[in-house]
Amino acid sequence: MMEPIVITAILKPKENMEERLLAELIKVQEASQAEAGCLNYVLHQSIEDDTFVLHETWKDQDALQSHIESLHYQEYRTNIADLIAKREVFKLKTV
Repeated sequence: MMEPIVITAILKPKENMEERLLAELIKVQEASQAEAGCLNYVLHQSIEDDTFVLHETWKDQDALQSHIESLHYQEYRTNIADLIAKREVFKLKTV
């Protein structure tokens, strides 16, 4: 059995783009949570600045790949391209 894959994505909006980015994040969160292979998908915002942090858990690599190939994920990536100053994604495993 494959281990779940944990994703931490850190997104920093461009100036004055925080609300628009949040709207896109909420949209993709709802669609992603409905995916069969999604175990967890939680959106956070820093209490110190406007940085958003996503914590996601996917059943396995196949579930993650299916997510990446999904229409809602592709649309999300297109829609946020001009809204973000920085995006970092970490693929993690439990140790």
